Amino acid sequence: MKKTLFFLAALLPLSLSAQEESAWSHSGLAGINFSQTSFTNWSEGGENSIATNVYFNGSLNYKEGKNAWDNDLSANYGLNYTDATKWRKNIDNLNLSSKFGRQISDKLYYAALLDFKTQMGYGYDYSSDERELISKFLVPGYLNISVGLDYKPNDHLSVYYSPVSGKMTMVSDTLFSTRYGLDAGKKTRFELGSSFKGTVNYSLLNDKLTVKSTLDLFTAYDDSFGMIDVNWDVLVGLNVTSLLTVTFQSTLKYDDDIKTFADDGTVHGAKVQFKEILGVGLSYKF
Repeated sequence: MKKTLFFLAALLPLSLSAQEESAWSHSGLAGINFSQTSFTNWSEGGENSIATNVYFNGSLNYKEGKNAWDNDLSANYGLNYTDATKWRKNIDNLNLSSKFGRQISDKLYYAALLDFKTQMGYGYDYSSDERELISKFLVPGYLNISVGLDYKPNDHLSVYYSPVSGKMTMVSDTLFSTRYGLDAGKKTRFELGSSFKGTVNYSLLNDKLTVKSTLDLFTAYDDSFGMIDVNWDVLVGLNVTSLLTVTFQSTLKYDDDIKTFADDGTVHGAKVQFKEILGVGLSYKF
């Protein structure tokens, strides 16, 4: 959580300057969701549970003359509690993206992109009797730096393609190297390839409905060329009142380097990963 606060603090001065500089614009949705289920003498069975998650999804953009600078920060952290499992993490991600472009035509820009993804807290595999630590901050982390062309037909849509993209997969502890596609004992793996990033950010229904979606694709220029790494995030928020919001969040991932493991430790091939959270809670839109 300290890392999240650091990033938010880093964006705050720019957010304040946006109020004074017409070249700056910002938007976002932040809030907390909560759900609770309780059973007393319930004949059909059931388990008491509590679930909560906090989220922040913000954009800070600059446009003046032929220059454009787009910054996006997404952070989510959630926990789930049942009598049997106690507290367990159910969502955790930290994504930061910064893209600078120079306009070359009405809707087309030369652009450079920096994209960083990781998680904040500890994550465990509970399939065995003893829980196993499998993730934490920078286990893994992904850093993508690229140059390419950015097509922006309006303020709500961006389609970016780079034929020269460097992707670094990193782990802060070599114990996890092979789990995330690195050679044993290595902390980093660098791949040169081609990448695509599509971003949609709309406010509809008199600004009551927020729809934001980001799709990242990458393929390396090596023997695995054509095997595409996928990361697709979706956020939909509907303001029922000025504070009460219904939110839907989902992430779909596929990475051929991340293998799956059976309960007996047998290594299997990569699989599509998917998670989604539907929640109701308090929110603040800016």
